[in-house]
Amino acid sequence: MRKSKNTEGRHAARVGLGLAALLFLLPVFTVTMVRGQRDSEQPEEPIQLLPPGEVDSARTLRVLDGDTVTEMSFSDYLQGVLRAEMPASFQEDALRAQAVAARTYTYYKMSSGGNHGDTADICTDHTCCQAFLGKDRAADNWGKNAERYEAKIENAVSATDGQVMLYGGAPILAVFHSSSAGETWNSGQVWAQDLPYLQSVSSPEGEGVPNYYSTVELTEAEFREKFLAARPEADLSGPASEWIQDPVTDGVHVERITIGGVPVSGPSVRSIFGLRSASFTAEAGDGKITFYVTGYGHGVGMSQYGANAMAEAGSTWREILAHYYTGVTIGPWTGG
Repeated sequence: MRKSKNTEGRHAARVGLGLAALLFLLPVFTVTMVRGQRDSEQPEEPIQLLPPGEVDSARTLRVLDGDTVTEMSFSDYLQGVLRAEMPASFQEDALRAQAVAARTYTYYKMSSGGNHGDTADICTDHTCCQAFLGKDRAADNWGKNAERYEAKIENAVSATDGQVMLYGGAPILAVFHSSSAGETWNSGQVWAQDLPYLQSVSSPEGEGVPNYYSTVELTEAEFREKFLAARPEADLSGPASEWIQDPVTDGVHVERITIGGVPVSGPSVRSIFGLRSASFTAEAGDGKITFYVTGYGHGVGMSQYGANAMAEAGSTWREILAHYYTGVTIGPWTGG
């Protein structure tokens, strides 16, 4: 992994921070969430459904949705996750890679005790487990493409039936995110634990990624209020042009930065100010602080738009997963 550092700070109005928390066990982030989107594309030819997978269909999960626990097959659960977590317009191999990541993440949560004790195996809250979208709601979102897209989702689960990413014989923490700034993060750069299979790799994002570039603009008062609420020891009494200093980057992500004399990590800055990623630059001027952000999500594990770009270039779902998850093997898991 590339670990070059740039420690030059600037005392000018424009502060360059380079392009672009506990291991929060979330897959994140979901691509431009398909839960609320309608698809306006013209309908295409229907897709032939594959036979349901025997392994996923035979296993039952207890899924917590709000206050209700519902029993469903592993295959039905994974289909709901795919509907919510990745656009069904993506390439088939990207969807299959996502299906394996979702299956692996579920097994990881279950084998590590999960978050719900004896109540449920998994839940539908994307801030805790993985997002989930039912078939009818997805069909409303997809419009005329509903039949075709549903077939792609079901086939992605069936074609990868029972396949799990393993490291040392156990399911991995298969986190993912929407899009990176051309390179993913090591897990240790974002969270407390540096996992050997969540290492920094290049990521081809392709053209036309939604929300790839974004801007967050705050008044000086808003900036001061948000940062002091998180780091009250900071000194933001001087000129705003001097608040942000000494950025340290890996060439893509902001690893740490000094704000008001207080060192803070790039991911923490992202959380404090609601940035889409920790790949950003910042500019102070005209009574405002403006962040210019690249990518969307925590940046660890598989980039979903990167996976789709790889699939468009001819990579298989196995090749996509091997690229984003270092040193894993892919196969059935008999534990748990």
